[in-house]
Amino acid sequence: MIAAIVTSPTFAAFLLASLILAVTPGPAVVYIVTRTLSQGRAAGLASIGGIALGNLGNAALASFGLAALLAASATAFAVVKLAGAAYLIFLGVRALRAPHATELAVPAVGLAPVRLFRDGFVVALLNPKTALFFAALLPQFFVAGAPPLGQSLVLGSVFVMIAMCTDTTYVLTAAVLAPSLGHRTALRPFSRYLSAASFIGLGLYAAFASPRTSK
Repeated sequence: MIAAIVTSPTFAAFLLASLILAVTPGPAVVYIVTRTLSQGRAAGLASIGGIALGNLGNAALASFGLAALLAASATAFAVVKLAGAAYLIFLGVRALRAPHATELAVPAVGLAPVRLFRDGFVVALLNPKTALFFAALLPQFFVAGAPPLGQSLVLGSVFVMIAMCTDTTYVLTAAVLAPSLGHRTALRPFSRYLSAASFIGLGLYAAFASPRTSK
């Protein structure tokens, strides 16, 4: 099954979409960068681990839900695809209308790595929007004939690994440029437009892509 996913024509599109969405600054990026700026590189890296585990949990929850729904009928699959496309476009419109990037208050007092890992895990796991995001994104890249549950778990894990790499880049960059990044706000409008364009573009792709049928 993994070979079928990796060799699928849609896998390259999934990797590109995942990279764009992972690079685009969002609440998780703001969280880890803020941790890094206030407490150092080690704190940012510990937070990344917790957020990644929480996101993986949400991907698993979304995968089991999708597997149960998509096993029902082809109509359910089409409904999920269209609903997912609409949700992605909604995220883009909301990002475009947001006046400022979401910021999380992070205390400047140093915390133990275990505490930082736990906080990142809780922040990610208890965010229901993450599970909804996976449920909207993953079905757009399913391969016909392969089990939906397995595909969801594989694609969700790939996305989480890509996000870990991009988040690590943010942390290392923030650690090096901490003195100038702490109060810089000039890039916020650009990141908002990039986020909106990424979500809307992916939603339109999902809405107008030709449905894949079993061979």
